[in-house]
Amino acid sequence: MSGDNISAMLERIEQDNVRFLRLQFTDLLGMPKNVSIPAKQVGKALTDGIGFDGSSIEGFVRIEESDMVLKPDLSTYTLLPWRPREKSVARFICDVCKPDGTPFEGDPRYVLRRAMEDAAKDGYVFNTGPELEFFLFKMLDGRPTTQFQDVGGYFDLAPTDLAEDLRREAILTLTEMGFDIEASHHEVAESQHEIDFKYSDALHTADNVITFKFAVKTMALMRGLHASFMAKPIHGINGSGMHTNCSLAKDGVNAFYDPDAPRQLSTTCMHFIGGLLRHAKAITRVANPTINSYKRLVPGYEAPCYVSWSASNRSALVRVPAPRGNSTRVEFRSPDPTCNPYLAFTAMLAAGMEGVRQGIEPPDDAHKNIFHMTADERGQNGIETLPGDLHEAHSALLADDLICRALGPHVVEALTSVAQIEWDAYRTTVHPWELDRYLATY
Repeated sequence: MSGDNISAMLERIEQDNVRFLRLQFTDLLGMPKNVSIPAKQVGKALTDGIGFDGSSIEGFVRIEESDMVLKPDLSTYTLLPWRPREKSVARFICDVCKPDGTPFEGDPRYVLRRAMEDAAKDGYVFNTGPELEFFLFKMLDGRPTTQFQDVGGYFDLAPTDLAEDLRREAILTLTEMGFDIEASHHEVAESQHEIDFKYSDALHTADNVITFKFAVKTMALMRGLHASFMAKPIHGINGSGMHTNCSLAKDGVNAFYDPDAPRQLSTTCMHFIGGLLRHAKAITRVANPTINSYKRLVPGYEAPCYVSWSASNRSALVRVPAPRGNSTRVEFRSPDPTCNPYLAFTAMLAAGMEGVRQGIEPPDDAHKNIFHMTADERGQNGIETLPGDLHEAHSALLADDLICRALGPHVVEALTSVAQIEWDAYRTTVHPWELDRYLATY
């Protein structure tokens, strides 16, 4: 980081009348964490970084190796628009380093940067554009409920959509923070919403996903509402997904587009799809990281549960949307918004790049609605099923050498610990369904 850049940044912070800075980073579970410093400390933060205790952060480090240093990324500077302007609060997203200045292998941002540097060896930039769905629920006595805020439906307008004001304010806030918002609408389920922002390189996009969730939750809370990114908060209606559009660019040109190829999809694009499908089961562990995630990946609610691709079919795991030219992309439909975007994008990129490098051909595309096929028909068409629960997904990850290497041993070890604890707690809990089903009968 050059002295000129630091001087310019310090000047900007002063002009913005910033009193406090939040140094933000992300834990293994994709939760934003921050260390808050007064503006007078910012010079030290930008030159030397700021130390913190990593042992208290989920999936970071053991007590005996706990000292960590936050190094701000200057390009991520933004004011927090919901804070008063006369005493502004700004934030930087930081890279986590060890005390000797080397990157910390448990920092999700570093894990993704490493995967992108690997793709860059072949001249590729990985671009992603996620579509985040979320529910707005009422709060009761300061706690979230699952009571709907509104009774709108897909693309509805007010007056049924009471959350329209909040959605509009969230868009204005995100735009102030540098987002390029492309679309916003009411989703299929009651009280469910979607806001889409413009694609960018995967690292920038992952930063944006974290900021997006944090900003929307904050805006909702200020109105006495709870914005939930949980994958399946309510049985019997659609869950929330984070469909991720992705593409590779080379020399500034979309590498997935070939005007002379079948469907105008380049061999690079087809091989990328082949890699995604080959490693789909292992990717599921990071794209769908909670026990609850698997309640969404079931037939009948628009979420994919079969390993397949299609140029049009929305029941497929990988779909190729219609636009071509520079907008050619593949849509990976399984991720949900509880995922850590850095880890999910890392796994997707590693899988796709193996496809490109090894020339992995995808199977035939699925024309029919896969949900309407019998198990035999799916078998005849070579269509496998995604893992049905977190335990199965984690086993698939451990069996996949490529994805484990991309994430690195530190992250895989920490994910294993989280999966074991969560699965054991879930497995041994007596759930209300069991009492309803068995208590009176036996």
